[in-house]
Amino acid sequence: MNAVLGIDIGKAKFHVTLRCPDGTCRRKACANSATGIADLGAWLQRHAAGPVHAGMEATGTYGEALATALHEAGHRVSMLNPAIIAHYAKSRLARAKTDRVDGDLIAEYTAKERPPAWTPLPRDVRELQALVRRLDALIGMQTDERNRAQAGELTAPVRASIDAVLVHLADQIRQVRQQIADHMDQHPDLRAQRDLLVSIPGIGEATAALLIAELFHKAFASARQAAAFAGVVPRVQESGDHKGRRVMSKLGSGRLRKALYFPAIAALRFNPSLQPLGHRLRDAGKPPMLVIGAAMRKLIHIAFGVLKSGRAYDATLAKA
Repeated sequence: MNAVLGIDIGKAKFHVTLRCPDGTCRRKACANSATGIADLGAWLQRHAAGPVHAGMEATGTYGEALATALHEAGHRVSMLNPAIIAHYAKSRLARAKTDRVDGDLIAEYTAKERPPAWTPLPRDVRELQALVRRLDALIGMQTDERNRAQAGELTAPVRASIDAVLVHLADQIRQVRQQIADHMDQHPDLRAQRDLLVSIPGIGEATAALLIAELFHKAFASARQAAAFAGVVPRVQESGDHKGRRVMSKLGSGRLRKALYFPAIAALRFNPSLQPLGHRLRDAGKPPMLVIGAAMRKLIHIAFGVLKSGRAYDATLAKA
């Protein structure tokens, strides 16, 4: 039985608890940097007899470099849903929440449950994902500045500052969009996936890049699994005044749902596979957001189909 490493990841530091097969524990704190990661690697070589099973919460980008380094060093790495660890802590009646306690708790959970192994994305997908997320952040900043520009009376210096920032953001957005296009053109697999996805009415190049970076790099067994990951599958409420009401689960990626909102609206107008779906739901009196959610789910099903088959969109095969 391998030793288990519980990792509590933070922006500046990470704290680890090493549980050895004999039940003893060792703890260490390292800077969340290349130097700190190298320090942890040397520490594990001294105190762990062979590869460890490392468990860490999936907390955005803070832990990606550490997880990748551990994987490349031959260790088994598991990315854990933070909600699972929070519920596990409650089940253990844990009263304290400190970096050391969290590391111990993650190590205990990993040793007990033996969660599945994580593998890093291929480098070309990681680079695409970084570009797509940067573009999303820039567009968010652009929206914020535009909102400020419309927020009542502004002094001349403030107006000039906002205008200058908007010009700069527009230029950066153009550059990153071009970098995304160039990156996909340079990688045949990414280019082939993009070309298949943009054949679907309602999905443009920006949406295709995001779907590849955030969704379809995963090995889903079915289109429903992909839709569930995006959080667009229906969930039935069976309690209170809303018993029997079907709502979107929203348990998956908010970034994906945000990106699919306007493509779904366009697809309801122009995609022959979604037009009948939209008419049927509206005629049944369904609210607009439920119709859009159903269209988002259908788009993912169609996208899954064209990528799995390697064939461009065909309206006769993608029936509503």
